[in-house]
Amino acid sequence: METSLEYTLLHSNKEAMISYIELHPTEFEELIALALSNKQPYAWRAAWLVWGCMEDNDKRIGKHLLSMIQLLGKVKDGHQRNLINVILKMEIAQKYEGLLFDACVAIWISIEKQSSVRFKSFECILKLAKKYPELYSEVLALAQDQYIEPLSEGIKKSMNKMIRSLQ
Repeated sequence: METSLEYTLLHSNKEAMISYIELHPTEFEELIALALSNKQPYAWRAAWLVWGCMEDNDKRIGKHLLSMIQLLGKVKDGHQRNLINVILKMEIAQKYEGLLFDACVAIWISIEKQSSVRFKSFECILKLAKKYPELYSEVLALAQDQYIEPLSEGIKKSMNKMIRSLQ
């Protein structure tokens, strides 16, 4: 049976979904649990809503970061993009950074994936590279034409700006 949160995820606009969570703060844990599930179509929408109503470095998310990172390689594009959006708003514990970097590289080099998902994964890679400048050469290797050419034109322009920020 569909919960009231699940019903809201399928039948409401973003403003109504955020309002629902604000009125039912105890359901935020259910929202995270749905975001970490593969129960579609709720899971990707739940991840999207978490991202839409969370604060930067939200304490409610912190204990779930490892699960989010581990899930990245197991879900489809839209769900990945929304999880990455959540992760980008968080400070990542050093012990998880390697896993996150590897997961995002795997997404980035999968050129058949949606441009927006690949772009978000590269954004995450760059965030880590700015913290660890020794990764710059590896990031520049990931910015070769074979990875950028399949992207949409708008994302290519954004990618070029991001890459120039490293040089």
